[in-house]
Amino acid sequence: MKPTLYIKFLTSYALFGILAFVVLCTFTQHSVNHYLEQHEAQQLYRESAQIASDYASSFANNTLSLQDFQTQMQTLGNYLSAEIWVMDNEGRILFNSADATVGQRAADAQYTMLPRFDTTDFGNTYSMIGDFYGSFSEETLTVFSSVTANYRVHSYVLIHKPVSNIIRTSNQLMNIAFFTVGIVFLSSFLIMLFFTLFVYRPIRKITRVAQNYAKSNFEPRIGLHTNDEIGFLANTMDYMANELDTLEEDQRKFISNVSHDFRSPLTSIKGYVEAMQDGTIPPELQSKYLGIILFETERLTKLTQGILDLNRFGHHGIMLDLADFDINRMIKTTILTFEGTCSKKGLSFDLVLTGQELFVTADMTKIQQVLYNLIDNATKFSHNNSAIKIETSIKNEKVLISVKDSGIGIPADSIKKIWDRFYKTDLSRGKDKKGTGLGLAIVKEILQAHKEHINVISTEGVGTEFIFTLPLSKREQEQ
Repeated sequence: MKPTLYIKFLTSYALFGILAFVVLCTFTQHSVNHYLEQHEAQQLYRESAQIASDYASSFANNTLSLQDFQTQMQTLGNYLSAEIWVMDNEGRILFNSADATVGQRAADAQYTMLPRFDTTDFGNTYSMIGDFYGSFSEETLTVFSSVTANYRVHSYVLIHKPVSNIIRTSNQLMNIAFFTVGIVFLSSFLIMLFFTLFVYRPIRKITRVAQNYAKSNFEPRIGLHTNDEIGFLANTMDYMANELDTLEEDQRKFISNVSHDFRSPLTSIKGYVEAMQDGTIPPELQSKYLGIILFETERLTKLTQGILDLNRFGHHGIMLDLADFDINRMIKTTILTFEGTCSKKGLSFDLVLTGQELFVTADMTKIQQVLYNLIDNATKFSHNNSAIKIETSIKNEKVLISVKDSGIGIPADSIKKIWDRFYKTDLSRGKDKKGTGLGLAIVKEILQAHKEHINVISTEGVGTEFIFTLPLSKREQEQ
């Protein structure tokens, strides 16, 4: 798989940098220049209007000497980095702040003429940009204000400022903008680096490991231990891989156990049938071996039914038909089915039941199956002439049912394995000839469907006790 996501991310990052640079060099530069020109034009216009109303009118009315006017305009022009002109209506330059000799001119001095000067060239604004009728060698911003006396315009105050000064200010502002964008770009690079280290690389690692899982290779582990969503995803996938690996191993064991448990009785059945067909077993002994065949057939039937039950429980869940019933009565009814087995082994039942009646809420048929399997195990593994104790009690709105035998017990290292399908302890293999190793697995599935618990207490050579819970019915709670 190509790392297209990361390439797209890098491409987006590069495009972001290029786009930011292009926007700054075009749109932003133009906008800043335009804004500064407008702003400078407004500033110069205010100055020209002030000169027109104060200085020029005073000079025109002979209240201000030419020398004083020259000094003030030169000072103001230096401050504004601009030239200040006074022109009459015919285009004669009456005053130029950049001309140092204006104060020594005679009254009949010749003035520079701009015959093409026309205020209508400014349009409906008070400013213009250009060489001002060839007066300047570079682009210049010019603003004007009229000087009026006796309600008539007799001259104009013009201020000229080189556009290069405005561009210089614009460039300074743009340098700040470029520096700011550079910092943003560097910050985004650090974010991208953070994303690469803490997001992209973990996701890529998860993807590679997931590809191994898709090929049924569950050995690789992601091994990310971060307290975020990616860490949670990695831990979940590690857990999933462990479960799938365990499930695959269980399937292999399942197939191996099923093959073994089916092969043994089928081999016996086939051998005895062939022996009867070819006369190896004489007619007078056939009844005995037909009984063995029937025994093996019943064993196969029980094994098949157990597998079907577990398959239904494990994959589709258990549909429970919940109802209130008397658990004490069910126990008494269930032990009757073991009367023959108990008589042969000299077993007895010791019932310690709470009350005459004790109602629980559960699926009656499936709980009867639980009781049958537990009591069946107790009768198989109890010593001859011993007692099986069955007890019911109430605790915290739960009914506790205990089935305790005095049999061979379960080894400590097998306690956790007895719930596995087809598992049989080494001690039980000699005792349980008809067992399939599915009884306790079915018990656990049924109780888990009821959201109840079952525990086991066992001492090897002493006996085993199974204790499971059921919810106390509402009628019992109300009493």
